[in-house]
Amino acid sequence: MNVDAVILDIDGVLVDVADSYRRAIVESIEHVYGETIEKDDIQLFKNAGGFNNDWELTYAAALYVLARREKPALSIETYAGLIAASGGGPEAAQTAVADELDPASREQILDEWDRERLRDVFQQLYLGSDLYRELEGGKPDLDTEGFIHDEPVLLSPETREALEAWPLGVVTGRPAAEADIALERVGLDIPDEHRFTMDDWEEGKPHPRALLDLADAFDADSLAFVGDTLDDIHTANNAAEADPEREYYGVGVLTGGLTGTKGQRKYREAGAEVILDSINDLPTLLDSP
Repeated sequence: MNVDAVILDIDGVLVDVADSYRRAIVESIEHVYGETIEKDDIQLFKNAGGFNNDWELTYAAALYVLARREKPALSIETYAGLIAASGGGPEAAQTAVADELDPASREQILDEWDRERLRDVFQQLYLGSDLYRELEGGKPDLDTEGFIHDEPVLLSPETREALEAWPLGVVTGRPAAEADIALERVGLDIPDEHRFTMDDWEEGKPHPRALLDLADAFDADSLAFVGDTLDDIHTANNAAEADPEREYYGVGVLTGGLTGTKGQRKYREAGAEVILDSINDLPTLLDSP
């Protein structure tokens, strides 16, 4: 690929979040409701689309746990399929529940659905007590070390050095403060004007605005966007459709939830230009800047 800039997702690309964010999803629901989903089920929501925000994924998964109490025959595969069919995201999750449950059951579970508590527990589990006090400004009611410390770095020092030959940007669903922590851990210094975090744009992936703005900021005729979900590939594709004067390459890595042959197939079906085993394979595919 001959690109003028490289844009990176963080989770599943630069750091492994299987035992941090994904663990927090599962354990937050368990803590609040006494039962939960399997960690592998998280990918069903990611594939359905619209869940770049892991808090919203937690809410949707919790809604399924509550719906299953009223309708035990409702499988999580069916639920995720209904979400995908309705366009993905949290509103589609509510639509799925409305379609599957009678009005009385639906009202019952919506009364039990406590998104504020789910988010609070999630942040306590993920950040740990000390960072929760610092970043959330609250007093934790759980004594936790924080899953954020269990995020192995995926980006090798050699790859980081090679990629720094290109202008680099970041597009992530993380809040800005949590993006800072991850980028510091991997050793990347990305200025604020070249980042889009949860705090910087309302639309979120797969809306193309972040890539379009970064292409303008870098005055780039072509850029590669490296992510670990189908929404990342859709973001690049949507940018290419909105801005046909430039080239946007969607690059999928197999170090997040999409792995192996199945992951490759899903990336291809989504229109990925390139599929990599990891971010560390990227520099050899890029023409010298």
